[in-house]
Amino acid sequence: MSYTGNVSVGGPPDSREVTGLSVTKLAVGPMDNNAYLLRCLRTGEALLVDAANEANRILEMIGDVHVTRIVTTHLHADHWQALAEVQKATGAAVVAHPKDAGALPVPVTELAEHGGTVRAGDAEFAVINLRGHTQGSIALCYDAGGELAGTPHLFTGDSLFPGGPGKTVNPADFNSLMDDLEARVFGPLPDGTWVYPGHGKDTTLGAERPHIPEWRTRGW
Repeated sequence: MSYTGNVSVGGPPDSREVTGLSVTKLAVGPMDNNAYLLRCLRTGEALLVDAANEANRILEMIGDVHVTRIVTTHLHADHWQALAEVQKATGAAVVAHPKDAGALPVPVTELAEHGGTVRAGDAEFAVINLRGHTQGSIALCYDAGGELAGTPHLFTGDSLFPGGPGKTVNPADFNSLMDDLEARVFGPLPDGTWVYPGHGKDTTLGAERPHIPEWRTRGW
């Protein structure tokens, strides 16, 4: 109950346990990126979301946890500055969407397609492609209850933050991202879904849902 998700660069990580999964959040680098260590409580295997920066601090967070995959949410460089070093230290598979994979500094060994899954031990994460911030941006959704019986946990990269969608560079990309957020996130997922973004504080879909019309009006 002490988890807040409010972390700061140079400060300690924040952790919580949900059904079947441990979530540890760390803020790194000059752009205040979030890196997430997601560990299956039964098997101990884990995946890392965004080896963004400060490899030494990310590896300190990992400790002796067995990281089998590193997922990069999208191609922007602030989300993969530590990828090569963390991958070398852990030997983990590198995971990204095929449309963004070619921009990463190390070979992508597993492609994450929309509608597919990635795993850490028994913990399964649904891959959601949210096109707009980049064409290969992905979110990962963990729902321990299955069929949305539990409270889902959604790792959104730079596609959704408290206060709106991530940055886009033209109206077409903005509308694409908004369409995907409404159809693929706000449509199927409940208000209790916890949102872990690529920068800054956490939120919930319930807190953000009433503001969708405002975001549409505001535009890109």
